[in-house]
Amino acid sequence: MANSAIRRIGLAVLAPAMALGATVGLAAAPASAAVWSTCDQWGNTNLNGYTLYNNIWGSGAGAQCTWANSGTSWGVWADHPNTGGIKSYPNSTKAINKSIDSLGTLVSNYNVSVPSSGAYNTSYDIWDTDHDYEIMLWVNYNGAVGPLGSYQGNVTLGGHNWNVFKGTNGSNEVFSFLRTTDSSSGTVDVKQILNWIAHTKGWMSGSETIGDVQFGYEITSSAGGLNFATNNLTVSGG
Repeated sequence: MANSAIRRIGLAVLAPAMALGATVGLAAAPASAAVWSTCDQWGNTNLNGYTLYNNIWGSGAGAQCTWANSGTSWGVWADHPNTGGIKSYPNSTKAINKSIDSLGTLVSNYNVSVPSSGAYNTSYDIWDTDHDYEIMLWVNYNGAVGPLGSYQGNVTLGGHNWNVFKGTNGSNEVFSFLRTTDSSSGTVDVKQILNWIAHTKGWMSGSETIGDVQFGYEITSSAGGLNFATNNLTVSGG
């Protein structure tokens, strides 16, 4: 989606100034989060083979803090105003760096706790190394949010039923898969989805190298402060 390359690498040329004070950080991070926490706009760390990003990249953003018990157990507290436009994509990233056709398996397990208010999606964001293609897998979503592009139909892939959209953000092609019913936990066969995109639809080449598999929360609004918890998130394969 818009500014997706900036969101992926956690870098910014233009960014809103934010007052992310220590008091907010202490309130947001639970006592059990002894490993790491940050309220810095681009705060990040490496834990257990995953890179965690606070990643506040959108304009008009408020305060946000990310905490972690491990690379696979982490969460976010965010207080973004009730205005349009994506404010952030706090996430964990697993580096893959293999072509679609050379991947034997690529599977992810997720378990999350998300708020019933606010506007957001809980999603995988998968990138090729050249940033020509972005594959988003929305496992749940709430409020006034929607994918880029036009509707391509419904398909059952990777253990889930999805509504599929195809579009562009001006920088790269975006393929969005929206789960037809919200899910807080499950297993996704990512390799099967990539094969379908490349070999069934022909939207990208099987020789494309998948760089990163990200998982996180694309937050548009969370006024008053909302909590997003990744109870467990693993990505495995190669």
